[in-house]
Amino acid sequence: MINRKGILADLVGELTKLPGIGRKTAQRLAFHILRQPSEDADRLAEAIRAVKARLGLCRQCRNVAEGDLCGICQDPKRDRTRVVVVEEVTTLHAIERAGGYKGLYHVLAGALSPLDDVGPSDIKVQDLVDRLKGSGVEEVIVATSPTIEGEATAIYLSRLIKPLGIRISRIAFGVPVGMDLEYADEVTLMKSLDGRREIG
Repeated sequence: MINRKGILADLVGELTKLPGIGRKTAQRLAFHILRQPSEDADRLAEAIRAVKARLGLCRQCRNVAEGDLCGICQDPKRDRTRVVVVEEVTTLHAIERAGGYKGLYHVLAGALSPLDDVGPSDIKVQDLVDRLKGSGVEEVIVATSPTIEGEATAIYLSRLIKPLGIRISRIAFGVPVGMDLEYADEVTLMKSLDGRREIG
């Protein structure tokens, strides 16, 4: 079948599928790629292939990992008595960029949302509870977004974790209600972690 749109149009179309990339930005990126030496384009293509072929999820915290465990879970210098629970990997990386937290993480990969048929099994809450049992973790810091779904998830986690005898706290928020944590600046994130409060 003959492609009537053309190769450049196909590239623009694929780039617009990326989050935050509109048609004009996709066109600029496509022309940038076109102007670059072939080696640069090959490196970009290989980096994309490598991400799909060699990256997976950490078996312990569900962060992005090249092997069985991510670099954070493998690091012996991390504080293993604290776990920050986040909705998405992007929030984990935002907290890491802030640089003040030295404990471990757990990524839920979502938040409870009954209206969207997202329940506890969809966000693997039981994985977290199983991980905490007999782990030596003393505090779980819930860092879900300040949305209805994030608050519902925090309350649900509190009910499951408190019986384990583990302190559970919620980060304080210096960010507007309804804003995703991945878009907060590093200072705000660190102040939120420092000002966390106990749930229940």
